[in-house]
Amino acid sequence: MKVFPRFKFLSRAVVHEENQGEHVLGRNMYPIVRKEASLCLSSLTVWKKSLLMNCKGFTVIDSNGNLVYRVDNYSLHPQELVLMDASGNSLLTMRRHRKLGLVDNWCVYEGDLGNHRTRRTRTCRTKKSPVCCVTKSVNILNGNSNVQAYVYRVASGSDNRRAAFTVEGSYAQRTCKVLDECKKAVAEIKRKETNTKDVSFGVEIFQLVVHPGFDPGFAMALVLVLDQMFS
Repeated sequence: MKVFPRFKFLSRAVVHEENQGEHVLGRNMYPIVRKEASLCLSSLTVWKKSLLMNCKGFTVIDSNGNLVYRVDNYSLHPQELVLMDASGNSLLTMRRHRKLGLVDNWCVYEGDLGNHRTRRTRTCRTKKSPVCCVTKSVNILNGNSNVQAYVYRVASGSDNRRAAFTVEGSYAQRTCKVLDECKKAVAEIKRKETNTKDVSFGVEIFQLVVHPGFDPGFAMALVLVLDQMFS
């Protein structure tokens, strides 16, 4: 299996952001956050292209041009997605679950699930509990066409009826925000800007801005789920 070399040329062409020194008092501002979450605003460049030949996926680099996340899929519409770090270690796994056969729903798990299939069913089962679930918004039910998806916590004692995060905007146009319960932006998906007139990166290369205290890996996991829901 042939792997492409590091995309330094991509980082030179599209990475012009710098990390800003906006600090916060505490690290646990949000309910779903890992220890690696930065206290500074971070900007990632997301390229909808796998590092492997004949494979679908994503390549994510930071403002210094370093590879930070990667996703490699062999299916155009996979039922499971795995977010990996630069070394190929599994960080988060997203698995699709259908609600009533209509609503697109994904559960997010820590690490690699290690699929287990029973003889009587093709359904993959796991003993792990999901960190959260992401549900596609159905406009005919909520009446708000600006809402793309809802993120619900899955933990003992949590209120699953109330969304921890709401995704608003348009992922298809790469202009949307992840808002917390106080309607404060914790992550943003933006079109990639160029310094050259009449040149555009389109929607294949875009920017993921992660605000202080929010986990960049989890933000990228939401991007993967939104891509399956709206691409």
